[in-house]
Amino acid sequence: MPEPNRFVDPFHSPRRLAAAAPAEKVKLTHPGKAILAGGIAGGIEICITFPTEYVKTQLQLDERANPPKYRGVGDCVKQTVNSHGVWGLYRGLSSLVYGSIPKAAVRFGTFEFLSNKMRDESGKLDSKRGFFCGLGAGVAEAVVVVCPMETVKVKFIHDQTSANPKYKGFFHGVREIIRTQGLKGTYQGLTATVLKQGSNQAIRFYVMTSLRNWYKGDDPKKAINPMITGLFGAFAGAASVVGNTPLDVIKTRMQGLEAHKYKSTLDCATKIMKHEGPMAFYKGTVPRMGRVCLDVAIVFIIYEEVVKLLNVVWKTD
Repeated sequence: MPEPNRFVDPFHSPRRLAAAAPAEKVKLTHPGKAILAGGIAGGIEICITFPTEYVKTQLQLDERANPPKYRGVGDCVKQTVNSHGVWGLYRGLSSLVYGSIPKAAVRFGTFEFLSNKMRDESGKLDSKRGFFCGLGAGVAEAVVVVCPMETVKVKFIHDQTSANPKYKGFFHGVREIIRTQGLKGTYQGLTATVLKQGSNQAIRFYVMTSLRNWYKGDDPKKAINPMITGLFGAFAGAASVVGNTPLDVIKTRMQGLEAHKYKSTLDCATKIMKHEGPMAFYKGTVPRMGRVCLDVAIVFIIYEEVVKLLNVVWKTD
C-alpha cells in the first residue's frame, strides 16, 4: 500500500540544509613550510635567471654622462662575453645566491603568516587583502635581506667595470665594504628598496590572488596546473615591472659605487630627471622584464610544488 503524502517543511528539507552547510575550509599553508619552500624556490630561480639581472644592472649603471659604454642589451652581452667569457655574465652571482634563498623564504613565510590571519571563514583570500599581505611581505624582505644583499651585488658588478677591481670575492668584498663604510655601507638606498620591494610584492600577490580566484571560481579547492601557475606568475611579474621600474633605477643608483653623489632618494630622482630626462627612469626595462617574468613564474611554480611535497611528508594539522 503506497505511503500517504507527507508534509515536508521547505525550511528544514535535507536539500536546503545541505545547501546551507558551510563549504569545507581550504587547507592553509604553515609559515614554516612557506619559509622552506620559498628558500628552495629562490635558490633555483636565481641560478637560472642571473645573466639578465647582470645585464639590467650594467645598463642602469651606464650613465649617459660617461658617455655610455653600451649601445643596448645585445651590445652589453657581447662586450661582457668578449672581455670575460660566458661566465662573465655570472659575475656577482654569489652575492645573490647567498641572499635569494633567505629573501624568498622571508617573502613567502611573511605572506602566508599574514594571509592565514586575513582569510575568510572558508579560507579564501580576496585580492585586496592579497595586496596588503604582499605589501607586508615585500617590506619584510626589503629590511631583513634585500637591501644589504642588493647593495653588495650592485657594488660587486660596478666594481668589475672599473679598471682595477678591488673585490676578490663575496666575503672579501663584504669585509671591505664594512671596513671602509661601516655597516651603513650595506644599507644604502633603504628607502628606495622598501618602496620597490613593497610595491613589487603588493602588485605581484594582488595579481596572483586575483587570477587564482578567477580560475578557481566557486571551487576554492580546485587544483591549478603548474603551467597555469607559471603563466599567472609571468603576468604578475610583468605588471610589477611596469609599475615600479623607476624605483628600481633609483635603488640601483643609490647602491652603486658612486652613491655618494646623492644626498637622498629624492635627490637621486631629481638629479636623474634633471641630467638625463624621464626616459632614464626606464633604463634596463627590457632585460628586467625578461628576467622578472621568468623569475616570478619559476618561483611560484617551484614554491607550489615544494609545498605539495611538504604537505605529504610534514603534517602540521
